[in-house]
Amino acid sequence: MIKLQNSEGMVQAKPGATITVGSTTEDCRGAMTMIRGLDGPVFCNAAPILGRHSRRGSSKMTRTSLMMVGALASGLAMSALMPLKPAFAAEELRIVSWGGALQTAQRKAFFEPFTKETGIKIKEDEYNGEIGKIRAMVESKTVSWDVVGGFNDWVQLLCDQGIIERIDWKRLGLDRSRFVGAYDCGVPAEMSGTAVAYDKDKLPNGPKTIGDLFDLQKFPGKRGLWKQPRQNLEWALMADGVPINDVYKVLNTPEGVDRAFRKLDTIKQDVIWWTSGAQPPQLLADGQVIMTSAYTGRIYDANKNSGKHFEIMWDAATWSAGDVWVIPKGTPNLDNAYKFIAFASTPQAQANLSKYIDYGPSNKDAMPLIDPAIVSHFGNAPEHTNTWTIDSAFWNVKGDELRQRFSAWLAK
Repeated sequence: MIKLQNSEGMVQAKPGATITVGSTTEDCRGAMTMIRGLDGPVFCNAAPILGRHSRRGSSKMTRTSLMMVGALASGLAMSALMPLKPAFAAEELRIVSWGGALQTAQRKAFFEPFTKETGIKIKEDEYNGEIGKIRAMVESKTVSWDVVGGFNDWVQLLCDQGIIERIDWKRLGLDRSRFVGAYDCGVPAEMSGTAVAYDKDKLPNGPKTIGDLFDLQKFPGKRGLWKQPRQNLEWALMADGVPINDVYKVLNTPEGVDRAFRKLDTIKQDVIWWTSGAQPPQLLADGQVIMTSAYTGRIYDANKNSGKHFEIMWDAATWSAGDVWVIPKGTPNLDNAYKFIAFASTPQAQANLSKYIDYGPSNKDAMPLIDPAIVSHFGNAPEHTNTWTIDSAFWNVKGDELRQRFSAWLAK
């Protein structure tokens, strides 16, 4: 039994009842420290404690109220009572992805159909793969993202550090062996790609090989590159004559790293560095660059939906399960996070995604469901023979060192 501030009379706890205390996020956080004995979820005005959507009210809990909550919690824990979610609290999941064409496609193929089937509402956020945001909310126990489109380069790192949940594939009801590049702590969302692109209207005879990206005499003008060493160092070595299969063997030596940076030196003054996927198509459209690295899905979207005539140069293009569904450790919506990932990973859902963006499925069983005419747009299409996948294990080991050197190189 508990007396709530600004409440008339007493509230009596019964087995299975939901007890709502306080009306602000701060109240809930304060109460949380007193009621850890409870096995079930605790809600403040029908919103999960420590969640992002707690509704604000006008009343404040007093110290006495908090003490009463603590006493109540002990009684409930001893009685093994579990509060249930109020029927009027709409279920929600906050899903974070990369924005732009990819998130639009995910909304049509995954988010909206999932909500229609389950009644669970999707709240969307966008980010650029910042690992610090996930780590900060997990370490501060203020997890507000339930499912994140993780970057394959750091999924294993966060997994080893206990920042993201280990995936129970049996709970998902999925066969891990049917996925390309499955992870202990993540489920590949799709097979994405990055390549060099150009505007055919401005450059009718565009680049044909990765060496053309570095050829200022044949193709004078600015070119766009992603502002990070990953992929650029590999491309530099390929353009300098290193076979694709030997790139990481060379890059794993000090001499190989020096060689890659020397090659990048040759175009450094002619590079416009981009930091978000929306920039490359805009750089091409504005004529600021004659060619640029770009997510192939953004180029496909610009052609399909904006009437552009951009061309993808597939030589040395990358393809991989770059986008991986992960669950931040401590989400209050773990069950629904599993439900969503299971839904988005079915063959039919992944086949549907290809209708909206030129990314292939990570679930191998989806390929027979996809129009063969669309497959030619995938980075791993059979006709694209000189493509490669980024070695995430290499970047997990060497990433910090190479990023520091890259930053110092940029500053010179």
